[in-house]
Amino acid sequence: MKIALLGYGKMGQVIERIALERGHEIVLKKDEFNTYDGLSTADVAIDFSVPSAAVSNISSCFNANVPVVSGTTGWLEHYDEMIALCKAKNGGFISSSNFSLGVNLFFEFNEYLAKIMSKFDHYKVNMEEIHHDQKLDAPSGTAISLAKGIIENSNYTNWTLDTPKEDQIHIEAIRVGTVPGTHTVTYNSDVDSIEIKHTALNREGFALGAVIAAEWLAGKHGIYTMKDVLNLNSK
Repeated sequence: MKIALLGYGKMGQVIERIALERGHEIVLKKDEFNTYDGLSTADVAIDFSVPSAAVSNISSCFNANVPVVSGTTGWLEHYDEMIALCKAKNGGFISSSNFSLGVNLFFEFNEYLAKIMSKFDHYKVNMEEIHHDQKLDAPSGTAISLAKGIIENSNYTNWTLDTPKEDQIHIEAIRVGTVPGTHTVTYNSDVDSIEIKHTALNREGFALGAVIAAEWLAGKHGIYTMKDVLNLNSK
């Protein structure tokens, strides 16, 4: 399979190594210094760039009839625009805040726990996410996805980085050192607490999940999620 890499930072380089180990060919390594030459020859593209480049990268893929897997966060104000373009071009698209297989299982645990805990209003939920000090967005896209999973399965209506109102989920975003990513969801009461946590040990899990998603998406048309890739929609 021929893969175009859109964004060639630390994540892009790990994705390249894993893709080559799995027998794929890299036909484009796009960064700020080169063009999209070679994109049209790709079977699928993987976008791990920066928020300011994501819309251009994704649009270029749809216009070149190349399915795209996007793991870039911080650009979602343009998400509906990209969905409309994907449909207009009959493209293939997977966008996720986190492609780690473990994190996507964690999303499922989070939603299931939220459904249970919604019956017990003496527990108050809060979240903490820790990432390396070079991460551009806060809270992380993964934290926002976790918050949405709780909101969709409870009486909470929004999240905040500030002091929360009764119907808001407080997210504490910490940036320190070289931490790949740690996310904790905690339900506190006056007598105890219940906690679920995911800790990434390195970037490998994110990269492997993105390559697996690209393998799954190649040749497909439509808008999908990691639930489709991991066959979790039938739960």
